[in-house]
Amino acid sequence: MRGIVWLLLLFVLAAVSAETFGLNDGLVSIYWAPYRIELGLNFAIVLLLAVLLVGFAVIRASTTLIDLPRRAQAWRSSRRELAAQAAFRESLAYFFAARYTRAYRSARRAMSLHESTPELSSDMESLALMQLLAAHSLHRLQDRSRRDAAIERVRSLVANRSESTTIAEGAHLLAIEWALDDRDASRAMQELAVLSPGVGRRTQALRLRLQAARLAREPKEALHTARLLAKHQGFAPLAAQGLLRSLALETIDAGRDFDQVQRIWNDLEPSDRRDPMVAARAVERAAGFGNTTDARLWLKPHWEQCSGYGQLERAALAHALVLVLDELPADWLGLLEAAVEACPQDPMVAYAAGAALIERQLWGRARRLLEFTAGSTKADVATRMKAWRALGHLAEREGDLERAQNCFDEVIKIS
Repeated sequence: MRGIVWLLLLFVLAAVSAETFGLNDGLVSIYWAPYRIELGLNFAIVLLLAVLLVGFAVIRASTTLIDLPRRAQAWRSSRRELAAQAAFRESLAYFFAARYTRAYRSARRAMSLHESTPELSSDMESLALMQLLAAHSLHRLQDRSRRDAAIERVRSLVANRSESTTIAEGAHLLAIEWALDDRDASRAMQELAVLSPGVGRRTQALRLRLQAARLAREPKEALHTARLLAKHQGFAPLAAQGLLRSLALETIDAGRDFDQVQRIWNDLEPSDRRDPMVAARAVERAAGFGNTTDARLWLKPHWEQCSGYGQLERAALAHALVLVLDELPADWLGLLEAAVEACPQDPMVAYAAGAALIERQLWGRARRLLEFTAGSTKADVATRMKAWRALGHLAEREGDLERAQNCFDEVIKIS
């Protein structure tokens, strides 16, 4: 179809030319003393067009000839750039294939080609990326001195360049990751401190901050960071629950006296204080420092909903309660009775209730609960030994030495 259109246009042009120039009797006279040249108007027009075409061709050829060195230089630069990009891609392939020595060599070759090309001197971003890949390869090779020199080179290349902020942020995050691999918590924290607020809120930055805080043994900071990660869905829900619980436990263990433990407990999030394992650990620490009154207040809400917990949580609450039985208020007796009725097959709840009844000198009911715990296979060995030992002491108090001896023999047998 396109050929037919051009053919029609050619016919139209021929017809218009024949109509215009076919009967043209005009003359063109050229005077150049002492000469005079007369040409037909049609021939003069054709001759003028031919001269213009020849002149244009001569000018075009001259321009091309003059521009030939520049084009040759551009071609050579283009070839160097292509070779540098090929070496960079090769370095990436070697890096992902875990061939770090070859990856470093290819990156060095790419940088050499890039630096030897003057036309690429303004492309600092590509050079910085090549240098960053070389530094990461050196880190994998555990060449720390050359790695640190390479990362400093990257920072100098992208310094004060607004268009290179992403590369600078990547260099900072990699430096933090390398410091964590080197187990250098102080350097990791220093690198984290210079991150901008926007970068510091990214999931990867929060993960690195969490690792650095745990490495630096700062459980409070680690707990705060883990909570942010959980809010940004950086962990699976079950994993987040376990991590937050373990960090809360570490934070409580960091308390060196009761005042510190109380301050840590008050600073915890309500969700952490509602965790029975965390509450039990806080009570154990407080009891270790001689404060039982406040510790019981932390523990009481969990015993009120004891039936809603699992066996592991109830065991932790029972062990914690046994540590704070001194001067147990009378209102706890009804609470413990309700817990025993709600969990009749739990030997740990029975043991805690029995120990509390002994503290209140209610021997008969305490004996039945302790006998249930001592004979249960669901209780751990240490708790069964404590139950038999408590039964032995009860028997001694009642003057039944034979039964007391039998109880102590059971302790020896279990151990």
